[in-house]
Amino acid sequence: MKPVKKTFDIIEKKQIKPCYGLLKLYAPELAAGAKPGQFLHVKCSGTMDPLLRRPISIHAVQRSGKTISMLYRKAGRGTSMLDSLDKLDVMGPLGHGFNMSCSGTPLVVGGGIGAAPLYFLLQELSGMQMQVDVFIGASSSEHLLAVEDIKALGHCVRTATDDGSAGYRGPVTDTCLPYLNKDVQVFACGPVPMLKKLAGDMEENKAAGQFSLEEKMGCGVGACLSCVCKTYQEKEKEYTYSRVCVDGPVFSAGEVVWK
Repeated sequence: MKPVKKTFDIIEKKQIKPCYGLLKLYAPELAAGAKPGQFLHVKCSGTMDPLLRRPISIHAVQRSGKTISMLYRKAGRGTSMLDSLDKLDVMGPLGHGFNMSCSGTPLVVGGGIGAAPLYFLLQELSGMQMQVDVFIGASSSEHLLAVEDIKALGHCVRTATDDGSAGYRGPVTDTCLPYLNKDVQVFACGPVPMLKKLAGDMEENKAAGQFSLEEKMGCGVGACLSCVCKTYQEKEKEYTYSRVCVDGPVFSAGEVVWK
């Protein structure tokens, strides 16, 4: 789908947790062709301040209702201003999403705000009559996201928190480790330490997968090069720097070079 730049009506706002919000847009153009793993580049106010747009992943899509939702963390001044808007200036959908036609039994792993884009993926898997194992981690219960919504889709969810306030006490990578093998296809999004550990565990257990990377962006269309990450291109047998906004945000798990 070719990206559009347009202002859409915000038809629903929710405070999910103290520092997380959800916006639902009536956006027929976006809902018709968006793919799991893609993101929207949004303008946070009606003025030029802040100057730069913010990349926010697509959290949920209702194609019949022609709506698209974003679950976001209020991490700074820009995202905190979204609550006050009634319309949203959007560029998107942008980026390279998850490959849904890959082989292997899906296994989904999310950490923190990384759970947000995975819900759309799980919506699609549920629509394909697939119920999968899902592992969601966070620093504490206050930062666990979309757990009940994912369960409502029919998936099996296991949680982990660093402080033990919900689920397993420890990293989410501990909980999914016994499930890694050559027959699974891992879909993951979360902070770099989580993805780096997961990538190592997957390599040891011969599991394939795809990672959605979180990265700060400037233009969102590949021009400014502010979101590059080091990758290894198997076909060319060489290292390069890929732009997360256009070459990603989804990459093969073995493609990313972890520093």
